[in-house]
Amino acid sequence: MIAEAIASLLIVTGAAFVLLGSIGLVRLPDIFTRLHGPTKATTLGVGAIVAASSVAAYAVNGDISLRELTIPLFLFITAPVSAHLIGKVALKDAAARRQN
Repeated sequence: MIAEAIASLLIVTGAAFVLLGSIGLVRLPDIFTRLHGPTKATTLGVGAIVAASSVAAYAVNGDISLRELTIPLFLFITAPVSAHLIGKVALKDAAARRQN
């Protein structure tokens, strides 16, 4: 019962963060502010949803699967790297437009 409540809370929290990140991606004005939506809020939202999956699996099986731990690991590694690369390309593009 407690594990179900914790998992439900994590799912709702994660879904709220994913929704806010998606809205931020659409509504924010430029590329630099739009980077915060998918990298910050969506990463936290997916992490909370995977944590809910881990809590539910632990309540049912009594152990945590390695797959459930690798999903947030790869997400937390790749999201900042991709945001950094997108930001660098946007900066170079903005500098090139100013020179022309």
